[in-house]
This record gives sequence, C-alpha cells and structure tokens, in this order.
Amino acid sequence: MADFQKLNIPEIEYNKDATDQESVYQRLRHAIMIGAIQPGTNLTMRGLADALALSATPIREAVRRLSSENAIEILPNRRISLPEMTLGRFEELVALRVTLETHAAERSLPYVSDIVIERMEQLDQQMDQAIANKQSDKLTIFNQEFHRLLYSVNPNQVSTPVIESIWLQLGPFQRKIIERVEEFYKIDRHKEILMALRSRNVASLIAATESDIRDGISRSGRRMLTQASESR
Repeated sequence: MADFQKLNIPEIEYNKDATDQESVYQRLRHAIMIGAIQPGTNLTMRGLADALALSATPIREAVRRLSSENAIEILPNRRISLPEMTLGRFEELVALRVTLETHAAERSLPYVSDIVIERMEQLDQQMDQAIANKQSDKLTIFNQEFHRLLYSVNPNQVSTPVIESIWLQLGPFQRKIIERVEEFYKIDRHKEILMALRSRNVASLIAATESDIRDGISRSGRRMLTQASESR
C-alpha cells in the first residue's frame, strides 16, 4: 500500500456499469498516460489491491492489459515497474507519432466544423493558462484532448486507439519534458494548427502537426536522454 500512496493517481469519471477490472484499468491507464507516475516507479499487486480495497483479480487483469500495451513491466519478483525510457525506444515512438498523427490530422480535415475549431481554441486557451500556472497534469490532459478531438472527428478513423497507445508509452517520460515546456517550446504550434484548420490548408496542417510533435517532445527529449547517458 505504501508504494501506491506515494503516487498521484488522479480520480476519473467511470461508467456506472463498469466492472472493477475496467475501472482500475482506466484509472491506471489515465495516470500513466498523463505522466502522473514516474518512470522507474515500482508497485506491487498486493499494494494496489489494498489501496483500492479490491481483490487481486481485477488488479491482475488491469496490469496484464497495461503490460500488453507496453505501458508497464511485470518483473520476475512479481513487482510492477514503469519502464525507463531509452533513446532508441524514444526515437521509435516519436517517429510513430509523427506518422500516425499527421495521417490522422489530414484525414480528419474534411470533417472539421467551425464548432470543432472553437472547442479546440478553448482547449488551447486552457493550455496557455495551465502553462502560466505551472499545472503539468492539466496541460497534458488539455493537450491530449486538443489532438484527440481533431483526430476523432473523422467518422471512418481507426487510428486514435493506436495513437493513444503511443501516448501511453510516452506519458511518464513526456511529463518530465512538459515540466520544462517554456524552455523548449518557443513557437505555439497549436495556433498554427488552428490557422491551418480555419483555412482548410492540408499542407499547413500536416507541417504544423509534425512541428508540434518535434518541438514539443522530440528535440527536448532527445537532449535529455543524451545528457543522461553521457552523465553515467
């Protein structure tokens, strides 16, 4: 229980008909995706079960699902760990983000309405406020909602679950970068995305989406991982 209590596991809204297993899975998944749990954090099945006042069965199933998504590692001693990020894995995940999210943005453009753009503008304003208030959790949540809203307007899309699986794997490490967002993210690429959406300019939308990923996580993450490697 002690391991769990040290963590910031945000509460989320559940479907009232959700099973214990589904509720635990969604809560842990959300916490990992927004970076509320640090890379290298160790937990135990028993500790999670005790902290949530549940039996080990729903915990075990939720952990199994998260392990299959490469979000956590189940260690030989039956402890659970969030994997540390490596430079090679990071580069692969960023490359996948660029490929998938530029594709999703392009495919969604024909379905983007003025109402969707207005909602995305509101989310962008909320992100600006979160940066000013140094609220990393809120910044991450609003950022994901911004992109998820764009990608999901395409009624034929199948990419959002795959994109979210990449966010899930990047979440704990990306949180470290977001805490230094003002140092690395000099141009507001979300403003460029919104401008491209208003003008229905697909080339500008693709370029802005890629730049948002590369400016937001790629360059800064690569630098942090390289510095960490050189300091060992």
